[in-house]
Amino acid sequence: MKNIFKNRFVKLLSFVITALFLRFYLEHFIEEPNSILIRMASIIIILGFGGFFVLKGVAEIIEETTEILSERTKIASGLLQSLGTAFPDMVLGIVAAIISLSLVKEDYALAINFAIIAAATTFGSNIYNIAHAVWCVFRQNLANKKEKNVLMLPGTKAFGIVIPMKDHQSKPSLKEIDSSVDILNVLTILTAVVAITMVIFGKVQNPPENMQGDLYQLIKPVGGVILALCIIAMYSFRKTKRSHIVGKQAEKDERYYSKKSTWVILMILLASGISILFTAESMVKSVQSFCEITGMPFVIAGVLAGIIGCIGEMIVVHNFTVNPKGRIGDALVGVAMDNIVTTMGASIVAVMGGIFLGGNALILIFVIILALNSVLIWQISKLKNYFLTA
Repeated sequence: MKNIFKNRFVKLLSFVITALFLRFYLEHFIEEPNSILIRMASIIIILGFGGFFVLKGVAEIIEETTEILSERTKIASGLLQSLGTAFPDMVLGIVAAIISLSLVKEDYALAINFAIIAAATTFGSNIYNIAHAVWCVFRQNLANKKEKNVLMLPGTKAFGIVIPMKDHQSKPSLKEIDSSVDILNVLTILTAVVAITMVIFGKVQNPPENMQGDLYQLIKPVGGVILALCIIAMYSFRKTKRSHIVGKQAEKDERYYSKKSTWVILMILLASGISILFTAESMVKSVQSFCEITGMPFVIAGVLAGIIGCIGEMIVVHNFTVNPKGRIGDALVGVAMDNIVTTMGASIVAVMGGIFLGGNALILIFVIILALNSVLIWQISKLKNYFLTA
């Protein structure tokens, strides 16, 4: 049985089946006619299996296929990686927005709650992505400085060991590192534009009665402008900057997909996307139901749910750091581009008319993102200095 689940086709099929099971069967148990115990158990199962089985597994497929597609298309692996790993973030936000729009006439307050989940999940995932990348690069810099192996998480080997860059099979080019910094600067500007325009143009004059504090919306015209800027940014950084050849171990790990045609790989990614789509819808409704049961504010639940959507990118960055395949450059470009893709998802949601954030939450989320962007740029600069002085 263990050998069967090592088969990649069986694993992909299990992700699709699990996603369909969550969406079309288990989701019914989170609704109100059921007891609180049944609802909570169903919510935990959906969030657990959805996040740590389906999304985690799909992230591994994306990690293994983007390198092959990059070699064949000459598109930056980090961009391809981000399009895949950011897809859960985008889908979680877009699905929440669609649900929100469908409820506007029926229950405006509930529609706003789903719209808040859409925004908090989308922007909240950016916080986790950047924070985790900061930690990974910090540990890599520490290993470089000490010239010896360090634990990814002090006190346990469970999360892997980071080895000095000099011992990596191949190393990122300076152009890759520069590109990641450039993308992070673009992300910082886009994030600031989103925050500023929401405050200046998006204050909701008549929020629902049960809504405490101010309520801000990313209005449709601004959403369209942000969407255009995100597309321009992605197009500008589409070409690979890699100057090295992938190590033999990396080739060995990805040999399965290297023997597949591009169309087969795209079909595999399509099946992965379908798994994410159905899983995301179940997870969004689970978050909403959890808030109803516990009384937790929707914006807080949305931010917490954001970690589910960005598990894929976090896993990729982690693996590229602890496994010396010479692809940390891909990871840095990917994590920056991932957040531009999720910002693009937020702009799509805005164009649809379904993205809102409360006043205090708005300030906190965007301040944290901007601060973490600066810290990540600082850590990447230290990594670049290592290459310049080594």
